[in-house]
Amino acid sequence: MSASNQNVWIMGCGDIGRRVGRLYQNEGTKAIGWVRGEESLRLGLEQGLAMRQGDVDRGSFFPIFALDEAPVYWFMPPQPRGETDDRIRRFLKAVDAAPKRVVLISTTGVYGDCAGRWIDETEPLKPVADRAKRRVDAENTVQEWAARFGGDIVILRVPGIYAPDRLPLERLKRGEPVLHEAEAPWTNRIHADDLAMVCKWAMETAPAGAIYNATDGHPSTMTDYFNQVADYAGLPRPPQISMAEAQAAMSPGMLSYLQESRRIRNDKLLTELGIQLKYPSLTAGLGMLKG
Repeated sequence: MSASNQNVWIMGCGDIGRRVGRLYQNEGTKAIGWVRGEESLRLGLEQGLAMRQGDVDRGSFFPIFALDEAPVYWFMPPQPRGETDDRIRRFLKAVDAAPKRVVLISTTGVYGDCAGRWIDETEPLKPVADRAKRRVDAENTVQEWAARFGGDIVILRVPGIYAPDRLPLERLKRGEPVLHEAEAPWTNRIHADDLAMVCKWAMETAPAGAIYNATDGHPSTMTDYFNQVADYAGLPRPPQISMAEAQAAMSPGMLSYLQESRRIRNDKLLTELGIQLKYPSLTAGLGMLKG
Protein backbone atom coordinates (compact mmCIF):
# COMPACT_ATOMS: atom_id res chain seq x y z
CA MET A 1 0.00 0.00 0.00
CA SER A 2 1.03 3.62 -0.30
CA ALA A 3 0.46 6.22 2.37
CA SER A 4 1.76 9.09 0.27
CA ASN A 5 -1.65 10.66 -0.40
CA GLN A 6 -3.06 10.61 3.12
CA ASN A 7 -2.13 11.53 6.64
CA VAL A 8 -0.15 9.11 8.74
CA TRP A 9 -0.17 8.79 12.51
CA ILE A 10 3.02 8.21 14.50
CA MET A 11 2.10 6.94 17.95
CA GLY A 12 5.05 7.45 20.28
CA CYS A 13 6.71 10.13 18.17
CA GLY A 14 10.16 10.27 19.72
CA ASP A 15 13.48 10.27 17.91
CA ILE A 16 12.64 7.56 15.36
CA GLY A 17 9.14 8.96 14.92
CA ARG A 18 10.50 12.41 14.11
CA ARG A 19 12.92 10.89 11.60
CA VAL A 20 10.04 9.06 9.93
CA GLY A 21 7.98 12.23 10.07
CA ARG A 22 10.70 14.16 8.26
CA LEU A 23 10.66 11.63 5.42
CA TYR A 24 6.96 12.37 4.96
CA GLN A 25 7.51 16.11 5.29
CA ASN A 26 10.09 15.92 2.51
CA GLU A 27 7.44 14.58 0.13
CA GLY A 28 4.64 16.87 1.28
CA THR A 29 2.63 14.32 3.27
CA LYS A 30 1.17 15.27 6.65
CA ALA A 31 2.49 13.23 9.56
CA ILE A 32 0.73 13.53 12.91
CA GLY A 33 2.79 12.64 15.96
CA TRP A 34 1.29 11.56 19.28
CA VAL A 35 3.36 12.03 22.45
CA ARG A 36 2.92 12.19 26.19
CA GLY A 37 5.88 14.35 27.30
CA GLU A 38 6.37 18.08 26.92
CA GLU A 39 9.89 17.73 25.52
CA SER A 40 8.78 15.36 22.76
CA LEU A 41 5.91 17.70 21.98
CA ARG A 42 8.27 20.66 21.69
CA LEU A 43 10.74 18.83 19.46
CA GLY A 44 7.98 17.65 17.13
CA LEU A 45 6.47 21.12 16.85
CA GLU A 46 9.89 22.68 16.20
CA GLN A 47 10.33 20.24 13.33
CA GLY A 48 7.00 21.35 11.90
CA LEU A 49 5.10 18.14 12.55
CA ALA A 50 1.42 18.18 13.42
CA MET A 51 1.48 17.06 17.05
CA ARG A 52 -1.06 15.76 19.55
CA GLN A 53 -0.44 15.19 23.24
CA GLY A 54 -2.08 12.75 25.59
CA ASP A 55 -1.53 9.97 28.08
CA VAL A 56 -1.90 6.66 26.30
CA ASP A 57 -2.45 4.92 29.62
CA ARG A 58 -5.74 6.79 29.99
CA GLY A 59 -6.84 6.25 26.42
CA SER A 60 -9.39 9.06 26.29
CA PHE A 61 -8.18 10.26 22.86
CA PHE A 62 -8.51 7.00 20.92
CA PRO A 63 -11.99 7.62 19.38
CA ILE A 64 -10.45 10.16 16.97
CA PHE A 65 -9.15 7.25 14.92
CA ALA A 66 -12.67 6.13 14.09
CA LEU A 67 -12.91 9.21 11.88
CA ASP A 68 -9.43 9.13 10.44
CA GLU A 69 -8.80 5.58 9.15
CA ALA A 70 -5.15 6.42 8.53
CA PRO A 71 -2.05 4.23 8.57
CA VAL A 72 -0.49 4.03 12.02
CA TYR A 73 3.11 3.65 13.14
CA TRP A 74 3.17 2.17 16.64
CA PHE A 75 6.50 3.25 18.16
CA MET A 76 5.20 3.55 21.70
CA PRO A 77 7.04 1.31 24.18
CA PRO A 78 5.07 -0.92 26.53
CA GLN A 79 4.60 0.13 30.12
CA PRO A 80 7.73 -0.59 32.19
CA ARG A 81 6.47 -3.61 34.13
CA GLY A 82 4.67 -6.87 33.55
CA GLU A 83 4.68 -9.38 30.72
CA THR A 84 1.89 -7.86 28.58
CA ASP A 85 1.81 -4.66 26.53
CA ASP A 86 -1.27 -3.07 28.02
CA ARG A 87 -0.85 0.10 25.96
CA ILE A 88 -1.24 -1.46 22.55
CA ARG A 89 -4.00 -3.71 23.85
CA ARG A 90 -5.91 -0.64 25.05
CA PHE A 91 -5.27 1.21 21.78
CA LEU A 92 -6.45 -1.57 19.47
CA LYS A 93 -9.52 -2.23 21.58
CA ALA A 94 -10.47 1.44 21.34
CA VAL A 95 -9.82 1.99 17.63
CA ASP A 96 -11.52 -1.24 16.57
CA ALA A 97 -11.05 -1.69 12.81
CA ALA A 98 -10.12 1.94 12.05
CA PRO A 99 -6.40 1.87 11.15
CA LYS A 100 -5.63 0.97 7.55
CA ARG A 101 -2.23 -0.48 8.38
CA VAL A 102 -0.17 -0.76 11.57
CA VAL A 103 3.62 -0.91 11.47
CA LEU A 104 4.82 -2.12 14.87
CA ILE A 105 8.34 -1.73 16.20
CA SER A 106 9.22 -4.80 18.25
CA THR A 107 12.65 -5.98 19.38
CA THR A 108 15.13 -8.69 18.45
CA GLY A 109 15.08 -9.51 22.15
CA VAL A 110 12.05 -11.69 21.41
CA TYR A 111 14.49 -14.40 20.24
CA GLY A 112 16.14 -14.67 23.65
CA ASP A 113 19.60 -16.22 23.94
CA CYS A 114 20.74 -18.01 20.78
CA ALA A 115 24.30 -18.74 21.99
CA GLY A 116 25.76 -16.55 19.25
CA ARG A 117 24.14 -18.48 16.38
CA TRP A 118 23.11 -16.81 13.14
CA ILE A 119 19.31 -16.61 13.08
CA ASP A 120 16.55 -15.23 10.87
CA GLU A 121 12.83 -14.54 11.19
CA THR A 122 12.05 -18.27 11.41
CA GLU A 123 13.80 -18.57 14.80
CA PRO A 124 11.31 -19.56 17.54
CA LEU A 125 10.50 -16.81 20.02
CA LYS A 126 11.86 -17.50 23.49
CA PRO A 127 12.04 -14.20 25.38
CA VAL A 128 13.76 -14.22 28.74
CA ALA A 129 13.55 -10.66 30.06
CA ASP A 130 10.15 -9.19 30.91
CA ARG A 131 10.80 -6.31 28.49
CA ALA A 132 11.07 -8.86 25.66
CA LYS A 133 7.98 -10.75 26.85
CA ARG A 134 6.02 -7.50 26.63
CA ARG A 135 7.14 -7.13 23.01
CA VAL A 136 6.06 -10.68 22.19
CA ASP A 137 2.68 -9.84 23.68
CA ALA A 138 2.52 -6.73 21.47
CA GLU A 139 3.27 -8.84 18.38
CA ASN A 140 0.61 -11.37 19.33
CA THR A 141 -1.88 -8.59 20.03
CA VAL A 142 -1.53 -6.92 16.62
CA GLN A 143 -1.69 -10.31 14.90
CA GLU A 144 -4.89 -11.14 16.75
CA TRP A 145 -6.31 -7.72 15.84
CA ALA A 146 -5.43 -8.29 12.17
CA ALA A 147 -7.08 -11.72 12.17
CA ARG A 148 -10.24 -10.35 13.78
CA PHE A 149 -10.73 -7.33 11.54
CA GLY A 150 -8.90 -8.36 8.39
CA GLY A 151 -6.34 -5.77 9.41
CA ASP A 152 -3.03 -5.07 7.78
CA ILE A 153 0.12 -5.20 9.91
CA VAL A 154 3.90 -5.29 9.56
CA ILE A 155 6.24 -6.16 12.44
CA LEU A 156 9.82 -4.87 12.59
CA ARG A 157 12.14 -6.54 15.09
CA VAL A 158 14.71 -3.91 15.96
CA PRO A 159 18.08 -4.31 17.73
CA GLY A 160 20.21 -1.54 19.26
CA ILE A 161 19.88 1.83 17.54
CA TYR A 162 22.75 4.25 17.07
CA ALA A 163 23.28 7.73 15.62
CA PRO A 164 25.57 10.66 16.47
CA ASP A 165 23.26 11.62 19.34
CA ARG A 166 22.59 8.02 20.39
CA LEU A 167 26.06 6.84 21.41
CA PRO A 168 27.16 5.78 24.93
CA LEU A 169 29.66 8.63 25.27
CA GLU A 170 28.90 9.42 28.91
CA ARG A 171 29.39 5.78 29.85
CA LEU A 172 32.75 5.78 28.09
CA LYS A 173 33.77 9.03 29.78
CA ARG A 174 32.99 7.46 33.15
CA GLY A 175 35.29 4.57 32.29
CA GLU A 176 32.71 1.89 33.03
CA PRO A 177 34.03 -1.61 32.23
CA VAL A 178 33.01 -4.05 29.53
CA LEU A 179 33.48 -7.79 29.29
CA HIS A 180 36.64 -9.39 28.00
CA GLU A 181 36.27 -9.78 24.25
CA ALA A 182 36.29 -13.58 24.51
CA GLU A 183 33.31 -13.53 26.89
CA ALA A 184 31.34 -10.73 25.24
CA PRO A 185 28.00 -11.59 23.61
CA TRP A 186 27.18 -10.89 19.99
CA THR A 187 24.99 -7.84 19.50
CA ASN A 188 23.19 -6.31 16.54
CA ARG A 189 22.31 -2.76 15.58
CA ILE A 190 20.96 -0.35 12.99
CA HIS A 191 21.51 3.33 12.32
CA ALA A 192 18.53 5.49 13.30
CA ASP A 193 18.20 7.00 9.81
CA ASP A 194 18.24 3.56 8.21
CA LEU A 195 15.56 2.41 10.66
CA ALA A 196 13.36 5.37 9.74
CA MET A 197 13.73 4.51 6.06
CA VAL A 198 12.92 0.85 6.76
CA CYS A 199 9.78 1.87 8.67
CA LYS A 200 8.49 3.94 5.76
CA TRP A 201 9.31 1.26 3.17
CA ALA A 202 7.58 -1.32 5.32
CA MET A 203 4.48 0.85 5.57
CA GLU A 204 4.33 1.41 1.83
CA THR A 205 5.58 -1.81 0.24
CA ALA A 206 5.65 -4.76 2.66
CA PRO A 207 3.15 -7.62 2.24
CA ALA A 208 0.41 -7.74 4.85
CA GLY A 209 1.47 -9.66 7.94
CA ALA A 210 5.18 -9.51 7.12
CA ILE A 211 7.84 -9.70 9.84
CA TYR A 212 11.37 -8.39 9.32
CA ASN A 213 14.57 -8.19 11.29
CA ALA A 214 15.37 -4.48 10.93
CA THR A 215 19.10 -4.81 11.51
CA ASP A 216 22.17 -3.95 9.45
CA GLY A 217 23.18 -7.61 9.27
CA HIS A 218 26.75 -7.00 10.53
CA PRO A 219 26.80 -7.91 14.23
CA SER A 220 29.80 -7.55 16.47
CA THR A 221 30.46 -8.22 20.13
CA MET A 222 29.28 -5.71 22.69
CA THR A 223 32.89 -5.04 23.62
CA ASP A 224 33.78 -4.33 20.01
CA TYR A 225 30.87 -1.91 19.85
CA PHE A 226 32.12 0.11 22.81
CA ASN A 227 35.68 0.03 21.46
CA GLN A 228 34.60 1.31 18.05
CA VAL A 229 32.54 4.10 19.57
CA ALA A 230 35.45 5.08 21.84
CA ASP A 231 37.80 5.23 18.85
CA TYR A 232 35.27 7.28 16.89
CA ALA A 233 34.89 9.79 19.74
CA GLY A 234 38.59 9.96 20.60
CA LEU A 235 37.99 8.52 24.06
CA PRO A 236 39.95 5.82 25.88
CA ARG A 237 38.69 2.31 25.28
CA PRO A 238 36.85 0.96 28.33
CA PRO A 239 38.59 -1.42 30.73
CA GLN A 240 37.74 -5.09 30.30
CA ILE A 241 36.71 -7.43 33.11
CA SER A 242 35.59 -11.04 33.40
CA MET A 243 32.00 -12.14 33.67
CA ALA A 244 32.65 -13.11 37.29
CA GLU A 245 33.83 -9.56 38.01
CA ALA A 246 30.92 -8.10 36.07
CA GLN A 247 28.44 -9.70 38.45
CA ALA A 248 29.57 -7.22 41.11
CA ALA A 249 30.50 -4.26 38.91
CA MET A 250 27.57 -3.92 36.50
CA SER A 251 23.92 -3.04 36.95
CA PRO A 252 21.25 -5.75 36.75
CA GLY A 253 19.98 -4.14 33.55
CA MET A 254 23.35 -4.33 31.81
CA LEU A 255 23.93 -7.86 33.07
CA SER A 256 20.63 -8.97 31.57
CA TYR A 257 21.83 -7.86 28.12
CA LEU A 258 25.06 -9.80 28.61
CA GLN A 259 23.09 -13.02 29.10
CA GLU A 260 21.89 -13.06 25.47
CA SER A 261 23.98 -13.54 22.34
CA ARG A 262 22.75 -13.79 18.76
CA ARG A 263 23.77 -12.81 15.24
CA ILE A 264 20.80 -11.74 13.18
CA ARG A 265 20.40 -11.96 9.42
CA ASN A 266 18.62 -9.25 7.46
CA ASP A 267 18.43 -11.04 4.09
CA LYS A 268 14.63 -10.96 4.05
CA LEU A 269 14.54 -7.22 4.73
CA LEU A 270 16.98 -6.40 1.95
CA THR A 271 15.61 -8.75 -0.69
CA GLU A 272 11.86 -8.56 -0.05
CA LEU A 273 11.71 -4.79 0.39
CA GLY A 274 14.57 -4.03 -1.99
CA ILE A 275 16.25 -1.82 0.57
CA GLN A 276 19.83 -0.58 0.37
CA LEU A 277 21.03 0.63 3.76
CA LYS A 278 22.97 3.88 3.92
CA TYR A 279 24.92 2.56 6.92
CA PRO A 280 25.38 -1.19 6.31
CA SER A 281 27.66 -1.74 9.32
CA LEU A 282 28.78 0.00 12.49
CA THR A 283 32.24 0.52 11.00
CA ALA A 284 30.77 2.15 7.92
CA GLY A 285 28.28 4.15 9.97
CA LEU A 286 30.84 5.58 12.39
CA GLY A 287 33.22 6.26 9.52
CA MET A 288 30.56 8.27 7.69
CA LEU A 289 29.62 10.12 10.87
CA LYS A 290 33.26 11.07 11.42
CA GLY A 291 33.72 12.07 7.81
